[in-house]
Amino acid sequence: MLRSAYVETSVVSYLTARPNQRDLIVAAHQELTREWWENRRKDFVLFASAVVIEEALRGDELFSRARMAVIEQMSLADVTPSARELAARLLREAGLPAKANADALHIAICAVNGIDYLLTWNCTHLANAFMIPRVNNICRAGGFEPPYICTPEELMVR
Repeated sequence: MLRSAYVETSVVSYLTARPNQRDLIVAAHQELTREWWENRRKDFVLFASAVVIEEALRGDELFSRARMAVIEQMSLADVTPSARELAARLLREAGLPAKANADALHIAICAVNGIDYLLTWNCTHLANAFMIPRVNNICRAGGFEPPYICTPEELMVR
């Protein structure tokens, strides 16, 4: 049985962006994302959400269309009232700043929908080793198993 993976907006953006010529780390992340997409995505049932779509529609229209073409290849996870409640709790109790509302929603959508992995390049609010234990405790206290939050690089090897 395939595992499920929620593809957060930063991954979609890295996949569709022009290769970064100035920042070697970003360029490496973009390349890893492309490799994951080409070689590993078939090993997962992929999800996005209305939150990913909203973020993907921002910015340059050409790149927005490219991001949407990627998102259209995924199923959409529901943004339920339970997910919104859990996101609000994450904002209050996990130490996420108010501006991280979408990030809290990504986590909550995964937890409420039972999605195994949350793929992201956002290491400030999501794939953050200091934040993850708090997030996990809050999700479990709410009756949900948290997703494993990671970068595409972590899911390259079986």
